[in-house]
Amino acid sequence: MPVKHFARTTLLAATASVGLLAADTANAGAKIEIDDTKWVSVGAGLRTSFSSVEDAAPDDGRSNDFTVDSIRLYLNAQLHEYIMLEFNTERYDTGDDDDVRMLDAIAKFTFAPEFNIWMGRHLPPSDRANLDGPYYLNAWTFPIAQAYPAIFAGRDEGVSVNGSIDGGVFGYALGVYDGMDTSYSGINSLNNPNQDDNLLFAGRLQWALWDPEPGFYTTSSYFGAKDILTFGVAAQYQSDGTGTLASPGDFFGWNVDVLLEKKVGDGGAVSLEGAYYDYDHDDQMPAFGYQGSGYFVLASFLTPQTYGVGKLQPHVRFQQVDDDNAPDHDRWEVGLGYIIDGQNAKVIATYGADDYDGADSTDFFILGVQLQI
Repeated sequence: MPVKHFARTTLLAATASVGLLAADTANAGAKIEIDDTKWVSVGAGLRTSFSSVEDAAPDDGRSNDFTVDSIRLYLNAQLHEYIMLEFNTERYDTGDDDDVRMLDAIAKFTFAPEFNIWMGRHLPPSDRANLDGPYYLNAWTFPIAQAYPAIFAGRDEGVSVNGSIDGGVFGYALGVYDGMDTSYSGINSLNNPNQDDNLLFAGRLQWALWDPEPGFYTTSSYFGAKDILTFGVAAQYQSDGTGTLASPGDFFGWNVDVLLEKKVGDGGAVSLEGAYYDYDHDDQMPAFGYQGSGYFVLASFLTPQTYGVGKLQPHVRFQQVDDDNAPDHDRWEVGLGYIIDGQNAKVIATYGADDYDGADSTDFFILGVQLQI
């Protein structure tokens, strides 16, 4: 695939990559209380954008595209004092047709903040960016360095335990999942390397030194409501979880991430975020993602002042992927967010460029709108 077309494909895929919410229940547009222990809530989320990418049009000129990156319906319910149900759908742009898929389907046994059991399709323990999802990042596009395996939108099917200790000072999550099998895109019985049906193991530990961060899902901005300094580490492993049927390999990936956010003035905040990733595919051709390492660093500032109905949040981000099997990839970007209602209503304009070793740099512009209820 020519590098310029690959750059556009990567950009659009990153823009459409999805994660879930920053709390353990979705934003509720409507909540119906049945009795003291039973209720149902319904919500929705939308991300839509305009993008223009250098050398990505059919005539090798500049592309210009409007896209509905994501539209979601959120359904949460409490069935019992200690039992909850979460079901979310995702409509995404496939390029030819629009599909609606199951995003999450989770049976949650919420015994205590320190100990919960989740079973079904959900986000395995992983990095902060994946637990943020695109709806809770401080940038529009999903990090290119993030490449943990998933059957769809970062999800997998399995069971996990998670909890918040000391009110969210410490957090943990451990899980067992299907991992690599024929549910993965492009994998069938003829090329599935995991003939022994081995499971994937995943774990994450998190330590908040300043204000606590309770719950499993994360966010990359509290918009001046908290002072945050939180470190996280995650890892995933699966025997025969990569490669091909003829040449399987073991997959092992790990990352460290950190978020620092400090209140500034009355309602402002300065944020610094970074993550480092390392993916080992046992020197086999990766069945997903890349073999090598990557990282990103991001800095943003939320103005204390309100301009019209919102605040300004400029950001800069640099990302790098060192791929053992493909040209190294750098991406830089500068963006300006207009924050109307936190993650529920915001507009982000982004300008940046992709640079692959041995190829010319290609720039891009994205104007995105995000709404949630």
